[in-house]
Amino acid sequence: MNDDLFDTGLKVRKAVLGEAFVEKSLASADEFSMPMQRLVTEYCWGAVWGREELPLKIRSMLNLAMLSTLNRPHEFKTHLKGALTNGVTKAEVREILLQVAIYAGVPAGVDAFRNARETFAELEKA
Repeated sequence: MNDDLFDTGLKVRKAVLGEAFVEKSLASADEFSMPMQRLVTEYCWGAVWGREELPLKIRSMLNLAMLSTLNRPHEFKTHLKGALTNGVTKAEVREILLQVAIYAGVPAGVDAFRNARETFAELEKA
């Protein structure tokens, strides 16, 4: 593993998802799952999210569209919180999800809207 990419990834991951979330993910990893945590932190967050060619806000917007299309509600909700941290507005989320409904199918859009509403409601309670 590349420690420089891991360090970069850890910094970006904490900035987007929150230090508490990342620390909990790492602390709960065991011998079996820690290699996945390192892989995600190094390659996803370090090698890609750590690049400067796209701002974090745009990367978040792309992730919301892709995770909706792939029907990954857990990751979608996590990345929706990160997208809000990165400056994506609720109105922009709505537009992303409308785009998903047209290009990935209405069922994907409906699910994404439901997941977004659940996440917004959870955040309002906090």
